[in-house]
Amino acid sequence: MTRGVFDASAVIALLRDEPGAQFLEDFAGESLISAVNLQEVVKAMLVHGYPTKIVQEMLAQLELEVMAHKENDAWAAAELAAATRKKGSGLGDRSCMALAIREGLPAITTDKAWTELDIPGLTVILAR
Repeated sequence: MTRGVFDASAVIALLRDEPGAQFLEDFAGESLISAVNLQEVVKAMLVHGYPTKIVQEMLAQLELEVMAHKENDAWAAAELAAATRKKGSGLGDRSCMALAIREGLPAITTDKAWTELDIPGLTVILAR
């Protein structure tokens, strides 16, 4: 049973054993991630000096199902721009939110600003 949709901040917190990582472990193996958010995670880990092979191995252990970002996903994410603008949400955030809404699953994040959003169909689980 799929439990949620990870955003990049949640995966990075889990991989780097940041606050909230223990909570997030319960969702790994049973959750989704947008390919857009996966790219953000990989980039962040590479920038912090992790070798590509290690990042691949770490992500494989999480067993997240990577979901493609297709044309209708792009439209859905773009339509969230007005609702998220004041909270500083970018492309990756909106991609995660749109996927969560589409799948009827909660978005899992470490970004407290998401809990202040009023977006129909969006449920947020804050990891820390």
